Amino acid sequence: MAEEPEITTASEKGQVVIPQSLRKEMGIKSRTKFVVLGSGNTVIMKRLEFPDLRGEWSKIFEMMDQKKSKRLSENEILAEIQATRKEEKKRALSRGKDDTTKHPFPRKC
Repeated sequence: MAEEPEITTASEKGQVVIPQSLRKEMGIKSRTKFVVLGSGNTVIMKRLEFPDLRGEWSKIFEMMDQKKSKRLSENEILAEIQATRKEEKKRALSRGKDDTTKHPFPRKC
């Protein structure tokens, strides 16, 4: 942060120039967005930082592609079905009834 305070002036349109030393130090470029708050004789400006949406979408699509390329084996699928049934049975017993006869997945014969 600048060691010495600098003075700036508001234009007729209300525009205020942020001193170059602060712009350089804070990485403020043309079209940078700010939220502005005012109270009494004090004005506070805070730079808005937006997430990198392209980067976020790239990460999401990359994760989706990785999951698509991973195929589950029959044993992994059966293990998931058994784990789900076990969980359903626990929940049913904790509710005081056994409604595990109806399964979303048919039992293997």
